Amino acid sequence: MTSLAPQEFALETTWLNTASHGLPAARSLAAVRDITERWAAGRTTPMEDATIVDRFRAACARLLDGASGEHIAIGSSVAALIAPVAAALPPGAEVLLVEGEFSSVSAPFVHRSDIVSRFVSLEELIYAVRPQTALVAVSVVQSADGRVIDLPRLRAAATANGARLLVDASQAAGWFPLSFADADYWVCATFKWLIGARSANFFAAGPQAAATLRPLGPGWYAAADRWAEMYHPVALADTTRRFDSTPDSLGVYAALGGLSLIEELGIEKIGAHNIALADSLRAGLTALGYEPVWANSAIVSVPGAGALADRLREADIVASARNGGLRFAFHLYNDGVDVERALAALGSR
Repeated sequence: MTSLAPQEFALETTWLNTASHGLPAARSLAAVRDITERWAAGRTTPMEDATIVDRFRAACARLLDGASGEHIAIGSSVAALIAPVAAALPPGAEVLLVEGEFSSVSAPFVHRSDIVSRFVSLEELIYAVRPQTALVAVSVVQSADGRVIDLPRLRAAATANGARLLVDASQAAGWFPLSFADADYWVCATFKWLIGARSANFFAAGPQAAATLRPLGPGWYAAADRWAEMYHPVALADTTRRFDSTPDSLGVYAALGGLSLIEELGIEKIGAHNIALADSLRAGLTALGYEPVWANSAIVSVPGAGALADRLREADIVASARNGGLRFAFHLYNDGVDVERALAALGSR
């Protein structure tokens, strides 16, 4: 199996670490280089082209089937984008979370001492929603081991119990199909599977869900007319854009390049490619005596084998140690040779 976009990448290692950080496409590097050189020459500034943020907003919306640009806000971190959701909960509210969830999802709730953060296993999550649950917060794909939640079923359980649903798509967007209707609130980083930038992230919510929230510390960029109100704030935008923070324009340029490549190739094609490689590694690991987590996922995790990441590094194979396990992640720039290299470097258990 070959990589999907060999012309866009020039790897010197076997990069199986997209769940930590994706690799930039050539088009992203070219875009950032071009704007930086013109900026250094005094010909422009990174923010001069105001259309780039609107294009980024629209591209993010297209990742969520049924969403539009007016449903998207731009921010610099997932946790900060979750903050208005956490702040809107009344004292005593119950938030249902997954044990071992990535802390950017759970921490905004855990560190509010006047609400109840209840943790259950991923397998129990759908059945654990109850009438007193105000909010369920979960990643589509678990960062530590790649397990995937059944979002439509979770959405149905939350709705049946009157609970809102917040979903982090950071480990899913870019290879896993997503529907806007499957959650009330969405957050997503672009620097992983969207091969974008750490500073370019987004929040998504429809009008009804967004109406239950209040922006925390809104700045000039969230104004209804940001240029007219720069020195005289009057009103915030009447769309989800009111949750915007001032974007890092260089990050937006980088993210737009990655998003354009993802869109050209298509989520379905990328997902099939990634999962096929991951399944091949899972089968090979099993044959070698390892016990990987079996999931329909682009992430492969071997519990208890985190120390082997250093052995792989010595062979120029980059994976990651997470939660005690060894984690691999396959994306569009990976191929079948990468699977063979990883298996050869690990050897029998």
